[in-house]
Order: sequence, then structure tokens, then C-alpha cells
Amino acid sequence: MIFLDALDVSMVGVALPAIQHDLGLTTSSLQWVVSGYVLGYGGLLLLGGRTADLLGRRRVFLVALGVFAVASLLGGVVDDGGLLIAARFVKGVAAAFTAPAALSIITTTFPEGPQRNKALSFFTASGASGYSLGLVLSGLLTEIGWRWTLLMPVPVAVIALIAALKVLPRGREERAEGGHDLVGAVTITGSMLLLVFTVVQAPEAGWASVRTIGSLAGVAALLGLFVFTELKVRHPLVRLGILRSGHIVRANLGLVILMGSYVAFQFVAMQYFQNLLGWSALGTAMAFLPAGVLVALTSTKMGDFADRFGTGKLIVIGAAALAGGYAIFLGIDRTPSLGGMVIPGMVLLGIAFALSFPALNIQATNGVDDDEQGLASGLLNTSGQVGGAIVLAVVTAVLTSGGGETLSIGSLRAAIVVSLVLALAGLAISATGLRARKAVPAAEPVRTYETV
Repeated sequence: MIFLDALDVSMVGVALPAIQHDLGLTTSSLQWVVSGYVLGYGGLLLLGGRTADLLGRRRVFLVALGVFAVASLLGGVVDDGGLLIAARFVKGVAAAFTAPAALSIITTTFPEGPQRNKALSFFTASGASGYSLGLVLSGLLTEIGWRWTLLMPVPVAVIALIAALKVLPRGREERAEGGHDLVGAVTITGSMLLLVFTVVQAPEAGWASVRTIGSLAGVAALLGLFVFTELKVRHPLVRLGILRSGHIVRANLGLVILMGSYVAFQFVAMQYFQNLLGWSALGTAMAFLPAGVLVALTSTKMGDFADRFGTGKLIVIGAAALAGGYAIFLGIDRTPSLGGMVIPGMVLLGIAFALSFPALNIQATNGVDDDEQGLASGLLNTSGQVGGAIVLAVVTAVLTSGGGETLSIGSLRAAIVVSLVLALAGLAISATGLRARKAVPAAEPVRTYETV
């Protein structure tokens, strides 16, 4: 599933300028093509993870994958921007059930330690391969027509569905007890949708306007209701006690920053390369390719690195590389240097993902009982997707803050600063994990692949 998700993200990202031109979308509307998917994905991941624990991971994975294929088909044939965004949202909802089911299948199949770390490193490599392949295919297919980039995941999803029917065992699997927390699912999803809508519309309505302030108050109320529900309901969507573990909290914050900053950066870079510089879709895809190829080639080794050095060190180095990559792109101008900016920046971003993504997955699921692996997986994926939606909304607000749709080097650079500031914050947060580990008494054994 991570292969399919990464394939979709990279293909749609390259096609965004063509979609904008063909459907007549504004920059603010265009970001909803991305946000619609990540909000459907991130908003319901916790429910998806809980459902996988309750109903069985195989069953949930197969049904949701079928819905994903149908939504992909619909997204490729619609002629209206609103319908496209709606199809993307449904597709994201389907992914919200497949992703935690797939990850929890891995984490419950392999015991915590080197075996699981190796499996998760291959899981990451699948995502990187999907992203790299998506870049190449999207560049080629967008030249023919952007609809093909939305239709391409359909046959891949069908093949994955057929393979899953044969590969995933039908035997009885351990299931969690309890029921669904629908109030929690509705309140957390509603709060995220309202937050993104508020941030995107704030430049037009005014940050101090009654509408903006009222919307933010609504977000706070929904989040408060969500927390209250989780504390009172018999079977909560999120057992808040899981957040008492420092390494799980740091892993989730790390993925918020990693995915949030990168989704926003990718959106900005696509606008820069294609709309401002006039690069072709294929040329833009090739600019991003070094990062994806680097991750694909190195991800399978990250499990061994985590065993040897610990996840904390990998995450810190990855956060530093992420910040370095964004810092290099602050030098954007109308005649960018491939050797001096584009390739070095993309290589650093590739290093960041190669180190951080598998390490964060390992760290977020260590020390969690099997009956809550779906919850832990859903929580981590929620962090990444919601982070992407919120940061993208902030960056869109920065790009459109001048009141027009004309891009400028200044607005693009300001948008990249947002990603850079987040990466630096991520570096500071991840460094606290190293200090926490050093503070553990020597008599207390700590596994090399864990941070505490």
C-alpha cells in the first residue's frame, strides 16, 4: 500500500500545474487536490487503524483497496475541479483503512527487534520505489494528458488486490476487543478539515476577521470535544495513555514535520519549476528523481543501521539533512543551477527520508502490544498526513498573501522558509531524544534499536 500511496503522491504532484491550467483552478483551489486526499487519509487513519484491530487486518485491507481503485478511476474521468477534489477525498479515506492495516500486518507478523526493523526497511523501500517510479511515469504521462497520472494507480491497485487475496493468509488473527468510537472519528476529522479551510481562506478573509477567529474557535471546540470523548468513552479511538511514551510522541512529531514540510515544499517546487520557469513536466520529474532513487537504493539497509546505531541518531542526522536541503533551495532565482542548487538540495532531502522515515516507523511501533499495533500505525500515519495538509495550507496562504495569483521569487522563497523553520524545529525535538537516552540509568538495559 505504501508503494501505491507514494506512486499517487508523486504522480499527482508533477501533474498539478497541468490540472490547474486545464480545470481553471486558482492556487488556493489547487492545493485542495492534494489536501483533499491527505485530509481524507489523515482524518480517518485512527478509525482505520482501530477498525483493522477490531475486524481483522486482511478483511479491512482488501475492502479498502477495492474502494481505492474505484476512487482512482473516478478521479481520472471527472471534468470539474470540485468533483476531482471529492474523488481525491474518497480515495484518501480508502487509504486511511489500507495503510494502518498493511503496517500492522507487518508489525504483528515480525517480532520487535532486528526482524521487524528489516521488514519495515523493506516497507520504506517500497514507498521510495513507488515515489521514484511515479516521478518518471508522471513526467511522461503528463506530457500526454494529466488524466493518465490519476488513472495509472488503478491497474496497480487491482494487481495489489489480486496478490493480497492470494498472499495474505485467511487464518484466524488476533483481534482487539471493544467497539468503534465514531464521535471521536467525526470530531478529529472535522477539526482538521475546518483548520485547513480556515488557514487557506484567512488571507482573503483577514486573519483578524470574525470569520477566521470564529473558525479557529470552532477548531478548538472540536479538538476539545475529541479529547473529552477519548477520556470518557469506553472504547476510545485513541487510548491517550499511549502518548505517555516519550519515544512515541517524538516519532509522531517527527513525522508531522517530515511529511508536512516536504508536502509543502513539493507543492512550492512544482509551482516554481513549471509555472515560473516554464519547465516541462518531465523535466520537473527528473529534478525530483535523485531524492527518490537515493531512498529506494538505501532504505533496505536502514533496519541494520537502526540495530547498530539506534533510531534516535538516524532521526537527528535525517533532520539535519532535511534542513540543509531546504536551506539550499532558498537560493532560488530565475536561472537555477542544477549542480549548485537543484541536485545537492534533492540529494540532501533524499538522505533525510532514507534515514528518518524507517527510523520513525520503527520508533513509533516499538513497545506497543499487538492488539494496539493498528492504533500505533494509524496514529503515526495520521501525524504525517495531517501535518502535510496543515503545513500545505500555511504555505498556500503565504503564496497567495499578496492578494493575487502571480508567483514571485519572494513569495516562493518565503514559502520555503516555512519548511526550513519546521525542519529546524524537528532537529531540536529529535535531539531531545538523544539526551533522554543518555539520562537512562546504566543498570537499565536499552535495546539498540529503541529510543526511550
